[in-house]
Amino acid sequence: MSAELRELYQSTILDHNREPRNFRVPATPSHRADGYNPLCGDRVTIYLTLDGDGAIEDVAFQGSGCAISTASASLMTQALKGLGRAEALALFDNFHELLTGAPDSSPQDIGKLAVFAGVREFPMRVKCATLAWHAFRSAIEGRSETAKTE
Repeated sequence: MSAELRELYQSTILDHNREPRNFRVPATPSHRADGYNPLCGDRVTIYLTLDGDGAIEDVAFQGSGCAISTASASLMTQALKGLGRAEALALFDNFHELLTGAPDSSPQDIGKLAVFAGVREFPMRVKCATLAWHAFRSAIEGRSETAKTE
């Protein structure tokens, strides 16, 4: 990872950890799911409000965890708002590929989420960065079990 990208990664993570966006419980969520990382104790609840066409009208989260986990959930909520179900699940796949794929892979259309590319270098931190995403996937698919990173 270049020094410039590393600096952007660090400042973005710190910013979204200190002031997480969409850290709240919406008034009337239509879907929700919990996530838990048993290795480090990170916990997150994802709330979705879908419109009549199934697009994500609102997305928010609450929970406690490390800076990477919180920042990932914060950035995720910003990226998912307004997307349709298929687009949102494609973004999940692209983000997951960024963190778990081959080092030379470069997923398409992930925008600001690209700052998490450096997490791939720290396998134990991949679980922190993907926790909220797994909970999101459980929520949009209507699954009731707690999403885990194990």
